[in-house]
Amino acid sequence: MEFSAEQVASFIGGFVDGDAKAKLFSFAKIEEGRKGDLCFLANMAYEKHIYTTEASAVIVDESFKPSEKHSTTLIRVKNPYEAFAKLMSMAEAQKPQKKGISNLAFIAGDVKITESCYVGEYSVIHSNTKIGERCVVYPQVFIGENVKIGDDVILYPGVKIMQGCEIGNRCIIHAGTVIGSDGFGFALDEKGEYKKIPQTGNVVLEDDVEIGANTTIDRATMGSTKVGKGSKLDNLIQVAHNVELGKHNVFAAQAGIAGSCKFGDYNQVGGQVGFAGHLKVGSYCKFAAQSGIKDNVQDKSSVMGAPAMNAVRYMRVYALFKKLDDMAARINKLEKK
Repeated sequence: MEFSAEQVASFIGGFVDGDAKAKLFSFAKIEEGRKGDLCFLANMAYEKHIYTTEASAVIVDESFKPSEKHSTTLIRVKNPYEAFAKLMSMAEAQKPQKKGISNLAFIAGDVKITESCYVGEYSVIHSNTKIGERCVVYPQVFIGENVKIGDDVILYPGVKIMQGCEIGNRCIIHAGTVIGSDGFGFALDEKGEYKKIPQTGNVVLEDDVEIGANTTIDRATMGSTKVGKGSKLDNLIQVAHNVELGKHNVFAAQAGIAGSCKFGDYNQVGGQVGFAGHLKVGSYCKFAAQSGIKDNVQDKSSVMGAPAMNAVRYMRVYALFKKLDDMAARINKLEKK
């Protein structure tokens, strides 16, 4: 596709500073831009590239003031990152959508699925399952019995949706993820042996949820494990049984949530953060990478460390920690006098 800088600016509510007729054909990183490319500058650590890029246009903040001469056309907007993402989404939507059901797929006779969907080779869909409009089921996906899937859902290769689970509209689940595996529930009997507790619940993903590759979300012992509307989970995350995530939570890779934790909305969780079981986490909280959370967390908290504490306090404590060896040496010296 070909657009002018002027057309692009109109799509994203910006204005052109430079050649309004500049032709744009593709997207690129600002440091790799070539003629015909559209780039963006949101992180000023990359500002130096705007003065050397060969890209035909760069989306920048409307208040951006170049400190050197440049040859590229600027498209000024309020939020460059959001504007660029919007354009990429528009371009992605223009790609032809897969349709049709492969003869090599197995679909039970009572499954409800429309002709607008695509089902790839060697995918399996069991009985009493309902799949909405325009869904894309890539090869080797497993969908168990009594599953409900909304409209415009994408299931990448190797995804497993176990029995009874519910997937909302516009959800995206990446390769290798398992939705609805058994929760980790065992009880010691009188012989001192662990006996499995049946996991009879399900998993519910609300609308607009995206789950990364090789993530596992366990079904509830009873009731539902829930992931709220608009939440985004990265790769390699473990969500245990009966966890409930509110709306628009984001979790980076390798986070782990023990059973029955309850989260509010709009929390941001860094990589490898671990949550102990049965915690209550508020809304608008931030968790630094590798934090260990053992206590309930109030709204709008920022924490870090293992065990975690208030982020400001942690930085003060860490500043002292770095001086401990010097302090110990001074104390030892004083004790020898």
